[in-house]
Amino acid sequence: MQQSVICLWFDGNAEEAINYYMEIFKDGKVHSKFYTDIAPPRQGKETPLTIEFEMAGIRYMALNGGPSFKFSPATSIMVNCDTQEEIDYYWSHLSEGGQEMECGWLTDRFGISWQIVPAAFSQWLHSKEPGKPDRVMKAMMQMVKLDLEKMKNA
Repeated sequence: MQQSVICLWFDGNAEEAINYYMEIFKDGKVHSKFYTDIAPPRQGKETPLTIEFEMAGIRYMALNGGPSFKFSPATSIMVNCDTQEEIDYYWSHLSEGGQEMECGWLTDRFGISWQIVPAAFSQWLHSKEPGKPDRVMKAMMQMVKLDLEKMKNA
């Protein structure tokens, strides 16, 4: 079992969000849902207080905690993609109803920030090839959705 679990605080729409993510991440699965009318925000037996789920091999807990906290780009989920087709797939699905940002970042319609990046990105940034890290960063800084080939060839 994964020792740490990422908790995502939603304002009553956690189940809608998790169902949406399960459509996108084909290996995703919901492990459990907890309902209560005792703990705030007391949503009753119709809306789960928590949903434990997994996507891309990482466990999460979605909490319907109410309006007290909002997501921000200060925390994001990075999706490493092997091909441009994967980048295009995750970008088009996760940006739907959300907001595209620069450098491969987007915010989905639920407010969660994502980075959709080539899997080799970290390798390029740590390359021993003279100038490669700076060229990759310069190329990335000119993009919204990332172009794997342009970054690879930078």
